[in-house]
Amino acid sequence: MRWSTLMIVLEVGGIVAFAMSGLIEAMRKRMDVVGVFSVAFVSAFGGGTVRDILLDRRPLFWIEHEGYLWLVGALVLTAPLWLGVAQREVGARLMTLADACGLGLFAIAGTSIALEQGLSPLVSALMGATTAIVGGVARDVLCNEVPQVYRDHRPYALCALAGSAVFLALSAWQVPSVWGSTAGVAVATGSRLLAVALDWRLPRWGRWPR
Repeated sequence: MRWSTLMIVLEVGGIVAFAMSGLIEAMRKRMDVVGVFSVAFVSAFGGGTVRDILLDRRPLFWIEHEGYLWLVGALVLTAPLWLGVAQREVGARLMTLADACGLGLFAIAGTSIALEQGLSPLVSALMGATTAIVGGVARDVLCNEVPQVYRDHRPYALCALAGSAVFLALSAWQVPSVWGSTAGVAVATGSRLLAVALDWRLPRWGRWPR
């Protein structure tokens, strides 16, 4: 698979996953179509936009590929037809799954773009984590929630970094990009789902003095 094709696959997958997480959460909050579209849009494009700004990439990825906008719009407009989130618990589980998939896909997409621009592995991994978490943070803020990445103590950014590290290691070993990307996405997404399922929690950083 060509590099450009692989990047489009990763970006489209991440956009769909994060847009779904955004529209699910917005629908659970009983927003109207404008609110749902806004939350889905910010969820899908927030991380990549911050990444492109930091890397001084122009045009922004969703401006360069206008079809991404139509894709998110189609997801929002058709959501009532295919998405049943009447039960709050079902909606929460679907959002967790979509969020974890988006985390893995965007982490590897961001890392790949930074690495392609000649940045160091450390900076590339940080760009991957930025791409993966900013959209979810913006989604939760718009939905009047403390961002999940900060509040539940389950590994989130660390999962993105772990997936990026696997991808970078396999790239250094000259493993084909398709297999390296697949492994990185699997590690990031899989570790996040395991963290939620098994209730893995990070320890608090010190104690606030009384």
